[in-house]
Amino acid sequence: MHLFPIIYELIFTEDIVLKKSMNKVNILLLGSAGGVHDGPNLTDSIIFVSLNSDTQTATLASIPRDLWIADLKQKINTAYTIGESEKKNGGLLFAKAVVSRVIGQEIDYSLRIDFNGFIKAIDLIGGLDVNIENAFDDFEYPIEENRENLCDHSLEEATNLLILLPPVDVFPCRYKKIHFNKGILHMNGAMALTYVRSRHAIGIEGSDFARSNRQLKIITAFKDKIFSSETILSPTKIVRLYSLIKESIDTDIDQSEFADFIKLANEMRKAKIRSFVIDYSDEKHNGLLINPPISKYGQWVLIPRLGEDNFIEINSYISCIISGKICLIPPIYEKH
Repeated sequence: MHLFPIIYELIFTEDIVLKKSMNKVNILLLGSAGGVHDGPNLTDSIIFVSLNSDTQTATLASIPRDLWIADLKQKINTAYTIGESEKKNGGLLFAKAVVSRVIGQEIDYSLRIDFNGFIKAIDLIGGLDVNIENAFDDFEYPIEENRENLCDHSLEEATNLLILLPPVDVFPCRYKKIHFNKGILHMNGAMALTYVRSRHAIGIEGSDFARSNRQLKIITAFKDKIFSSETILSPTKIVRLYSLIKESIDTDIDQSEFADFIKLANEMRKAKIRSFVIDYSDEKHNGLLINPPISKYGQWVLIPRLGEDNFIEINSYISCIISGKICLIPPIYEKH
């Protein structure tokens, strides 16, 4: 595959030595299904994190997995998979290159964790207390163990029905209803995963914008729990958490740099967190992306509202929020 010509030459033919300042670090967090899921390396969670220990701020920006990348002719959540297919251990390098172009920021480090590791890590620290802002129901949450179940249809029957009906109507046994009440809820790992993965909630929680906000909420709760006295003062728990995460992640953080990261994390324990989602407009907010006709791309995708691959507004917006300013997105431009 012919990837970005310049980026490809840079990341796949040379050894890159990144120059890093430990008082200001940019990190790319990727979440993937892993295991036996369909598309195990597709990164359905893509979050840019900028840490500044001088100002004690942590900026988190969630990037939708459906953002179309013209050079790839695919969505941004395929970047890690493409990089791995081109070169062993190339997934993180290529994902960083693609995301960096979208947001206009250099990315120093990256980390990908699979959902199995996510569940175990949350269970190990005793779960999370999460403030659920909106109650919601999702009647189409996938049941993993039933993902190949034909639900009493023959293969021929199912194939014919899929021409006329959506998968949830053809294969009802593959889905279940989930419900979350408004308010504070203590979640174990499996429940937290269900909370962030729900994609078909009724009402405002059914958008990718809401889903991204839930992901950021879980990350914040996880950070708070990690630095709570019950975790940070338990050497056994810290060692077990390190071993668990080591088995479940792919990262380009060198072991020799772990001490610097621990020091940085300690300095950022009480940092102010600012969370944002790069998304499309709806009735409640202005977004930097639009949803073009499915007929053009053959699938549901998002592109910058200024035009395909025009990331100028996104670059400026990310730069603004990192600076700590109040950054407003003007209404989408009208064509005259």
